[in-house]
Amino acid sequence: MAKFSFNVDPREVPIVDTDHRTIRTKIPVPESLPLLEEIKLYESSNALEQLPVVWDHAKNHQIFDEWGNAWIDFTSSIFVTNSGHANDETLARINECIAKPLLHSYYYPTRIRAQFLKKLIEMVPDYLEKAIILSVGTEATERAVKISRIYGAAAAKRKSIIVGGDGNYHGKTLGAQMVGGQHNDKGWIGYTDPNMKHMPFPFPWVLEDFDGDGRQLFQHHLKLLEADGVNLKNIAAFFVESFQGWGAIFYPVDYIKEMREWSKANEALLVFDEIQAGFGRTGKMFAYEHYGVDADLVICGKGISGSMPLSAVLGSATLIELDAGYTSTHGGNPVACAAGLGNLEAFENHNLVEESNRKGQIMRDIIYSWKGKYPSRIGRILGNGMLYGVFITKQNSDELDSELTNYICERAMEKGVFSICTGRGTLKIGPPLSIPDDALIEGLKVYEECFDELF
Repeated sequence: MAKFSFNVDPREVPIVDTDHRTIRTKIPVPESLPLLEEIKLYESSNALEQLPVVWDHAKNHQIFDEWGNAWIDFTSSIFVTNSGHANDETLARINECIAKPLLHSYYYPTRIRAQFLKKLIEMVPDYLEKAIILSVGTEATERAVKISRIYGAAAAKRKSIIVGGDGNYHGKTLGAQMVGGQHNDKGWIGYTDPNMKHMPFPFPWVLEDFDGDGRQLFQHHLKLLEADGVNLKNIAAFFVESFQGWGAIFYPVDYIKEMREWSKANEALLVFDEIQAGFGRTGKMFAYEHYGVDADLVICGKGISGSMPLSAVLGSATLIELDAGYTSTHGGNPVACAAGLGNLEAFENHNLVEESNRKGQIMRDIIYSWKGKYPSRIGRILGNGMLYGVFITKQNSDELDSELTNYICERAMEKGVFSICTGRGTLKIGPPLSIPDDALIEGLKVYEECFDELF
């Protein structure tokens, strides 16, 4: 099948004018095409694989272009702006930092760094005592891999094996891709780390074959590792993406509980990747908290700052100090730390974790109603809080229809709703936690309009 490309030929679309959406031009905007071409000329082609909207500015739940159009954002910039685009608290902290001015400090101490770290540790579970602050999520993954290996090599443990999950995603750098489970993306590496292993992902349809018993399924997956030549005593860490992003697919709760119990009994770390899952997205501060377990290391990014490049690894003081000498050129950048502090203040001031739960119920009620309205095209619906994955299927089939899903995203764009395009046949919905109730409902109703037109 040929690679899908979004339409870049401007066409007339109905005018939209509500409190939250404005479409008054052809879409894509004709005047935006030279900018799209310029990006295409100077950057790799994947820069234009998403919806052809040229952003000018964004505020709370809305994206604006230069030509008077406005979209309800159902992407949260891929879960960066959980607290809303350019929220007041974040803007205020950034502006304070810029006004000093203080734009960079390497790893040298700053007041804003201390303030951010204190606020962060105050807001996470008590067993996460210290943080390492970095710039992007994949860098945090690499650091967690390093700590896991140092832990495994300590004393007489001699543990070197890190176990990831098939299909899980942890970033685009070398170590992150090797521990990640998207195997088709690894051909460029040229070799695989023999101590990076992977377990199958316990998809809901796989769990059904084990009578819904996640503990039994985990033990089965351990046996598969053994059959592949893995000495289970040499496992240093399990890396878990708290949910698979393309479909908002969570692990079975009892599967993770069994993994937690096994890892503690066998002196292996349990590492949760919360880069897209964390900071209120699923109705809890961290998505792994839905499993009712603790974590040895937590990898953070995206929603930690609400804007600027910032990431972190959280853990006990003992684990974090295993690699105390590591520094990063832009780790703890003062402007990024200022954004992070403002973002956390916005979470507190507006009760955003609680709002994620409340608004998530609104989302759930509407989204689950689609199953009854469109039974031949909507399959599984998965999610928590303000994150849902809607499986769009071919007519009366379980096979996902990626092309149709892309057309839904395109049609929604023409109506003033901006969507995540997974390319996998799932409609992934994740608006800012700060979105007004009426805007949330309005955006979801737009999808129903698209379904009526395209199904």
